[in-house]
Amino acid sequence: MDHGLIIDVALCIIAAWVVAVICQFFKQPLLLAYLVAGFAIGPNGFRWVTNAESIQTISEIGLILLLFLIGLEMDLKKMLGSGKIIFLTALAQIAGCIALGWLFFGLIGPAQTRLEGLYLAVAAAMSSTVIIVKLLYDKREMETLVGRITIGVLVLQDLFVILFLAVQPNLKDPHLAPLALALGKVILLVGVAYGVSRFVLPPIFKFVSRQPELVMVGALAWCFAMAGFAAQLNLSREMGALIAGVMVSTFPYSLDVVAKVTSIRDFFVTLFFVDLGMKITVPTLLFVLWMIAVSAFVVGSRLVTIFPVLYRMRLGHRVSLLPAVNLCQMSELSLVLLTLGANSGDVSANSISIAAFAFAFLAVDSTYAITKNDVILRKASPWLAKVRLPDLPASEAGHALAERPARIFLLGFSWTASSLLEEITREKPALLRDLVVVDFNPQVSERLRARDVRVVYGDISQRDTLHHAGIEHAHVIVCSLPDTVLKGASNRRLLQQLRELSPKAQIIVHAEKIADVPELYAEGANYVSLPRLLEATELLSALHAAEHNLLDQKRKEQSEQLEQRSEVIP
Repeated sequence: MDHGLIIDVALCIIAAWVVAVICQFFKQPLLLAYLVAGFAIGPNGFRWVTNAESIQTISEIGLILLLFLIGLEMDLKKMLGSGKIIFLTALAQIAGCIALGWLFFGLIGPAQTRLEGLYLAVAAAMSSTVIIVKLLYDKREMETLVGRITIGVLVLQDLFVILFLAVQPNLKDPHLAPLALALGKVILLVGVAYGVSRFVLPPIFKFVSRQPELVMVGALAWCFAMAGFAAQLNLSREMGALIAGVMVSTFPYSLDVVAKVTSIRDFFVTLFFVDLGMKITVPTLLFVLWMIAVSAFVVGSRLVTIFPVLYRMRLGHRVSLLPAVNLCQMSELSLVLLTLGANSGDVSANSISIAAFAFAFLAVDSTYAITKNDVILRKASPWLAKVRLPDLPASEAGHALAERPARIFLLGFSWTASSLLEEITREKPALLRDLVVVDFNPQVSERLRARDVRVVYGDISQRDTLHHAGIEHAHVIVCSLPDTVLKGASNRRLLQQLRELSPKAQIIVHAEKIADVPELYAEGANYVSLPRLLEATELLSALHAAEHNLLDQKRKEQSEQLEQRSEVIP
């Protein structure tokens, strides 16, 4: 039944909200709620919404906004710092999955020709940017090493798809010219975006900076201008939005833009997933079997092409396995690619239907997998060790730990811990001899060892890691990580475990909520750090300076202080 755009949008939002509330009650992922809502009200459910084209147009806006925000929150320095890791991983994943896919679909089916097998192989090699980024963003894992590798591989996947789409019309009679032309268009897009963001946007944004609304509107105008320019070049609109975000991510107004655009994005992205759910049809038994086969291939191909590459670079079980788990689904572009192949007469409708079912199944399955990836890691790690793929050694300086046991344990190493270590280095360097850091980020471990700081590699939520580090001999234990960053644990659970292993140690833990402080003291904490109080004191000082027109002086003092610091995590 065609109700018109407004009623269709209203039905989609209401259905998404109702199902989301139910999923929240049963502690299920919200992404699953949106897919179920779309299926329920769509043409294959209760048929409340049958004209999905208008909803699809609105959902595409959400996709553009999502990619724009991703670009705004990308740290290019960190991405480039992991450039070799990302490039080698993406190369192995894309090339390996296409080679395995061509063999799989050509020998087993459902491809009828070698060219159709190539289409299916490329489609199966691509992962869903929207699903992965949404889940990693919700889990606050975008800035972790695992998150950066995952996002980096996704970016290179999208670039490969663009190049493949450029040569797709000529696959029956391939030439190098279309590939060169597509690469030239990408270079032109990046060049124009860099030039405008470097020389045109800064003075404009500085002029309107006193009007926050104009800053947000200007940022959105820049986003959709680049998306439109990319479309004019026959490139992905989403790639244009991503590049637009990256180019202005260093502007001082980027955080304000992110805060304001997030709520708008959430509305449109919800419609995107509802629209996706509408495309899910009721499967037959044959399609279910093919869906399972294709899904199993996608998962297996990710594991065999990603894990070995990262493991050989000595990145440990976590960093080697979790990107493979995160990338275990098919991309929305995969369905677009197969549709173009069908229009060219190279792909059958049967193959598209099977891919659509596999896409929907993996979208739901990977939602649980990414949400629970730490559980998967903990269960898989012992099995990997049994097949002679051990995790990184707990410490490269194991003998040193045995000879000189540590007195101070720093559990987890993020921004606060990095600043604390800098303060210790500057004010009390003698403490470094008695200090050991326990963390599972291999890159951080290398930087710490370069500064002669002892490191134990491992997950601080695991009892074996703490025992191996010698936590029972600790005099002082500090955990500066908030509950939202701790994986598979919380400060309260960690504190309970620490009290069992080291009953006499002085333990300092982190709290985000004032209500958590009494509970942590009751569990045996000797001191609870509440950073919000320290931040409030600093803000009050800034407010006092503002009232006396002294903010410029205060900012100068801060800049001088920051210039003198050389932290492990800048």
